[in-house]
Amino acid sequence: MSAVIEITFEDMGNKARYVAKIPGQDSEAELTLSKMSDAMWIADHTGVPDDMRGTGAGKALVERLVTDMRAAGRKIMPLCPFVRAQAARNPEYRDVIQG
Repeated sequence: MSAVIEITFEDMGNKARYVAKIPGQDSEAELTLSKMSDAMWIADHTGVPDDMRGTGAGKALVERLVTDMRAAGRKIMPLCPFVRAQAARNPEYRDVIQG
């Protein structure tokens, strides 16, 4: 299933998150981050509720993360298994994702 996915970013000091929503649905997927420094952020967790599985929301969150971190000159440490798996499938992320 292909859906329109809207992604927002929330900065909460030493933590941050990307939130994905599909217009008209209440559910939201998220990718949480911890900031080690301005230059290195940790991708902690990606959560996609059951009713959003198969929509591409998780992949869209990782794509947005990589795009934003690349633009800001930051690196990502992928502690989240989903982010790590996406990095393994997408060699073009290697300039941003460490490990």
